Amino acid sequence: MSVGSGPGWEGNADWERQDAARRCLDGGPRPGTTEVVEPRLNFVTLVVSDLDRARRFYLDGLGWTAALDVIGEVVMVHVGDKLLLSLWAESAARAEIGEVSRGGTLPITLAHNVASPAEVDAVLTTARDAGATVYDAQQRDWGGYSGYFTDPDGFRWEVAYNPHPIGGVRLP
Repeated sequence: MSVGSGPGWEGNADWERQDAARRCLDGGPRPGTTEVVEPRLNFVTLVVSDLDRARRFYLDGLGWTAALDVIGEVVMVHVGDKLLLSLWAESAARAEIGEVSRGGTLPITLAHNVASPAEVDAVLTTARDAGATVYDAQQRDWGGYSGYFTDPDGFRWEVAYNPHPIGGVRLP
C-alpha cells in the first residue's frame, strides 16, 4: 500500500495524481499501463536561421565533424554515443514544425563538461575565435568553474568544470 492509500484516501483525485506522478518518477509504469518510457534523448535540434553560418561555426570554428550534411537542410554531429546535435535550417524546419519565433535569451542552455578549469578557458577561447559571444568563466557557488558562449543563432552553451562526482561524467 502506498502512502496516502487506504481508508480515507479513496476518491481524492489530487492525491491520486500525485501518487501516480511519484510512481512514474520512481521508474514505475504510468497508471493503467505496463510500459515505461525509457529515459533517453537521441537528438538535440537547433533550428538555425543560416545553416551555412552554423556549419562554419560548428564544423570549421569548433572543429566538429559532420555525421550528415545535407546542403540547405540539416547538419548532424555525433556529440555522444547515441546523441546527435542537429542543426536544422529554419526554412526546412518551418515545413514540419510551423513558424519559428526568435528574440531575447532562449530559455535553454546546452552544457559541455571538461576535465579542468584550464580546459574551460581553452574551449571559450576557441568559441570566441570561431565568432561566438563569450561570457568569461568564473568560480561558481556550487564549487565548479564555468563560462558561457552563444553561437551565431543565440543558443547558449555552458562550458563547465565540475569537481563533484557528476563532474567526472562527461555528458555526453
